[in-house]
Amino acid sequence: MAPLRIVGISFDHMHMGDLLREVQDHPGAEIAAIFDPDPAKMHDAITNFAIPPERVFTDFDACMAAGPYDMAILCAATAEHADYTERLAPHRLHVMVEKPFAGSIADARRMLAAMAGTGRKLAINWPLTWVESHVMARELLDAGTIGKLIEFHHYGGNRGPLYHLADKVEVSPDEVERQKPDSWWYKKASGGGSLLDYMGYGATLGTWYMDGRAPLEVTCVVDEAPGIEVDQHAIAVCRYDVGLSKTETRWGTFTDPWTIQPQPKCGFVLVGTDGTISSWDYADHVTVQTRARPEPHAIPVKPLPPVRAGAIAYMVDRITRDAPIDGPLDPALCLIAQRIVDTAALSAQEKRTLELLP
Repeated sequence: MAPLRIVGISFDHMHMGDLLREVQDHPGAEIAAIFDPDPAKMHDAITNFAIPPERVFTDFDACMAAGPYDMAILCAATAEHADYTERLAPHRLHVMVEKPFAGSIADARRMLAAMAGTGRKLAINWPLTWVESHVMARELLDAGTIGKLIEFHHYGGNRGPLYHLADKVEVSPDEVERQKPDSWWYKKASGGGSLLDYMGYGATLGTWYMDGRAPLEVTCVVDEAPGIEVDQHAIAVCRYDVGLSKTETRWGTFTDPWTIQPQPKCGFVLVGTDGTISSWDYADHVTVQTRARPEPHAIPVKPLPPVRAGAIAYMVDRITRDAPIDGPLDPALCLIAQRIVDTAALSAQEKRTLELLP
């Protein structure tokens, strides 16, 4: 079978470089084209992956006319996800959106509606899905190791979205401060802020761990830093019919979790009726307590199978086998998480507890 022809749409999110590297390294995929209105944003990808000029576009329509393509990777600013998805859908290609899902519940539903009836798949990529410790935690839940899950506690974030480029290349603090005033990450209208950037991780994987159960209500508080129009720290408490869960997001951790785990550690703690599991980002083990063995003990993680080793490997497998999108990439599950995120944002704005938005 010929490699899947994949087009990269928008380089607003630095993860585009990481995903294109996965495409380049996968024998079943190829970089067929890339697009961004700003040619400077594509410079590193063009160099890193030796993309020829005839596959580089600054005009969306011209890019689409050079197709057809099998799949688009969408890495636009959050507030533009729905617009781009609606423009891509008529071209009958699969669409993988780099997290978060959308700028709002309404936008998420626009994306679902745009892809409905096309016969193509919509997936939302949350990179923590490919972290072995978090997958192991799910396997232990499925095995009944800690009984029924009644709480999840998530802490996630990094030093800030401007501190790293693709492949986690670091940016100096002085350069970060220089970029902040013009960066979409720090503009409310573009979907910036730590809550929209990171709370979806906790809400989405938390909903996955909860088997799709939705909370009854949400209470959220955000910081309000002078001179910055978006939040950099947000804490949401979700009340379920079985108890309270929490998802916390932070731009400004002491260190980035993929280099040195900060304190508090980034990851999840899962509380069940018969035990607990802690699963930290990028760890080589999870820590478990059970009634039969209450002392915390480590369980080594297992390598992920090749078809689930990363977002591109997963999508190539799903597309070539025409298998459904599942787990945290499933847009139906992600919609529940989007409802949590939107309710949290409105709760912070109104400074009160709210029922989960429909």
